[in-house]
Amino acid sequence: MPKIEELARRASSCSGDEFSCLMHGVSHSLKEEKSRALVNGIKRKGGLIYLPSKGRVLVIGDLHGDLESLVFILKASNFIERLKSENQVYTVFLGDYGDRGSYSPEVYYLVLTLKSMFKEKVIMLRGNHEPPKDMEFHPHDLPYFLRSRFGVNWQKIYGDLRQLFDLLYHSAVVEGKYLMLHGGLPENIISLSDIAWAHETHPARSHLEEILWSDPGEAETSYPSPRGAGRIFGREVTRTTLDRLGVKTLIRSHEPCDGIAVQQEGRVLTLFSRKGPPYYNSQAAYLEIDLTKEAMDAYRLAREARRF
Repeated sequence: MPKIEELARRASSCSGDEFSCLMHGVSHSLKEEKSRALVNGIKRKGGLIYLPSKGRVLVIGDLHGDLESLVFILKASNFIERLKSENQVYTVFLGDYGDRGSYSPEVYYLVLTLKSMFKEKVIMLRGNHEPPKDMEFHPHDLPYFLRSRFGVNWQKIYGDLRQLFDLLYHSAVVEGKYLMLHGGLPENIISLSDIAWAHETHPARSHLEEILWSDPGEAETSYPSPRGAGRIFGREVTRTTLDRLGVKTLIRSHEPCDGIAVQQEGRVLTLFSRKGPPYYNSQAAYLEIDLTKEAMDAYRLAREARRF
């Protein structure tokens, strides 16, 4: 089993053909996963994956091409050794693997390699930087980084990546405890099924857009987001929605912060796992949660977060 340093070297030296082969393999695995409702005890429903209330989960927020932080997290958490030796250890990536950082292709390659090695133990959620084709955003510099790295083959690789984005899950839940997604809570949802099938009801309903783009606000009510997509969802939406879903805490990323931010009276935790320009946050963080324990609010999760 290769070490993290070896995988990082492969990510930095892989050819365009190797990158494409890896993407195709992961795409095939994701299609197989989604064709079965239950795989190794893990339930799947559309774009929602159900984690069991046992074992441990490593949660990683936005990376945006920060290969150094990703390697640090994987080494500090003893990631590969534990996934190899322990049955109920999982990792959830909250999306936004590329853009903003010059090592975006390398981050995608490393995360996809981990997914190919550990299959259902590694869960890749999509962020707003892994959007459907009708939800574009600017600036989007991933094509530039791919062209710089792979030359004339970049367009084929980029097209394959965009197809892979549509296969990613967009949410994970530990029933009775945590909901994990990239951006925010969709308003006016009735059940977890509304989240699970958000990609199917898009664009007629705005659920997927809000999952990928929304941010929490401290007002009671919600209002349009200055991002131009999604909403600023208020405390009323959070209380009503999480209580309706039977979930204690929302774990999300999407907003730059010094690793961890607690919002909305401890019902929302924001996790940011990259450092440096253009965000210039002084710290990044990742989470490790014991799923057998009772659900923690965002204040308790923040105290247990691993900052670096």
